[in-house]
Formats: sequence, C-alpha cells, structure tokens
Amino acid sequence: MGRKKVVMKRIEDNSSRQVTFSKRRGGLMKKARELSVLCDVEVALLVFSSRGKQYVFCSGGNNRPVSPRATFDCDSPPPVSFTTLFIALRFFARCIA
Repeated sequence: MGRKKVVMKRIEDNSSRQVTFSKRRGGLMKKARELSVLCDVEVALLVFSSRGKQYVFCSGGNNRPVSPRATFDCDSPPPVSFTTLFIALRFFARCIA
C-alpha cells in the first residue's frame, strides 16, 4: 500500500502547517548534508520560516560544523529583503572560506 499523493496547496491549520514545516525542514537539511557527503560538494541552505526565523546549513570546505538552527542578526521580516540576502551571502562566504 502506497502513500497518498500530497496536494500542493497551503495548509490552513496553523498547528499542522508548523508540524509539516518542521518535519520537511529537517528532511531538507538531511538531504543537503547527504548531497554534500556523497557528491563531495559544498552546500549552503538558507530557510526562512513564516515567523521570520532563519535556519542555516552550510557544509563548508573547512568541515567546520554549522548548526541547522544557527541564526544571524537580521531585522527584516519575510518576505526576504535584499539586506537579508546580502547578510546571508556574507554568512555563507565566511562559512566556506
């Protein structure tokens, strides 16, 4: 017996949406880590929650561990501003340097 096909639309229930976000974010972080290890590539992943929290994964060339829950200072709420993207790019540049 297979899984049900998931309809790609916004989940209306706040609690269900948060649970789904947490589970899928964890899966996405795991896939990024696996891609980095299996293919010997550098991976940088930045996820913004609907509440404005940032989650970061960076494999980095120096093998320095970066917490998936690492955050950086940023006052702009979603949608993501150019300032936030600039800060994220600077963070990733430090991570892989």
